[in-house]
Amino acid sequence: MDDGLVYVKKRNGDRVLFDEQKLIHALKSSGAQPLEIDAALLQVKSILYDGISTHKIYQTAYRSLRKRSHHSAGRYRLKKAMMELGPSGYPFEKFVGKIFEGNGYRTQVGIIVQGACVQHEVDVVARNNSEQIMVECKYHSDVSIKSDVKVALYIHSRFLDVSQAWKEQSELSHLNFKGMIVTNTRFSDDAMQYAKCVGLELISWDYPRGNSLKDRIDRLGFHPVTSLSRLSKSEKQSLLEAGIVLCRDLPKHRDVMKKLGFNQQKIDRVLGETAALTGDFY
Repeated sequence: MDDGLVYVKKRNGDRVLFDEQKLIHALKSSGAQPLEIDAALLQVKSILYDGISTHKIYQTAYRSLRKRSHHSAGRYRLKKAMMELGPSGYPFEKFVGKIFEGNGYRTQVGIIVQGACVQHEVDVVARNNSEQIMVECKYHSDVSIKSDVKVALYIHSRFLDVSQAWKEQSELSHLNFKGMIVTNTRFSDDAMQYAKCVGLELISWDYPRGNSLKDRIDRLGFHPVTSLSRLSKSEKQSLLEAGIVLCRDLPKHRDVMKKLGFNQQKIDRVLGETAALTGDFY
């Protein structure tokens, strides 16, 4: 550590200078109040050392928020919660389908679609009154993994085959057709360049600005069940396997939680945290 400067070790091994403002911005984005931010920042500063991991900083800030506000803590850990929508990609596909439904689309998840040449297994087909979208979801459990240009090339070629078949269906003649890739991490620069050139839409954790996956989740308040601290890893997995991906859907599935072995006290605590996170009180 030189001149009192603290360098932080990122997940990919890079070392960057600790930036207090970046942490403050992340805490504000979570909805944390000024006193909560001050307390979390003070807690982080008390354990800072040169070479500290970003994961350690996250854990410390989250622990501080959790003591004061489940709503802020849950939103702050949203990115990590998205990484827990695994190990298969199906819960992420279902989550993406819910995001489209929240924006007024009718969706089908995990279906076989006949293209002009061959059949395709499509993650999500989303349709409203003016457009139909073929959505391919790329889930990664490691935040450092990017979807590269090979992914964009492959999915665009599939979309061309599917859209050609759609164009031949008279009942779809009034619709515009779009191809889209949604990922919980990021895209490589060449993937974004290619997609822009051919008109393939991309949505990643923080792209495009103002309409990214994070932006859409924040606007809708559609937090995944993996955001809840009251649930163990195995309990989260059980809910995902039961087809429940959104916190806001939990109050409708008390019976499912009981079948999964949750006692009444556990259910009440989970629903209490859900209410604090979503802002809905039952």
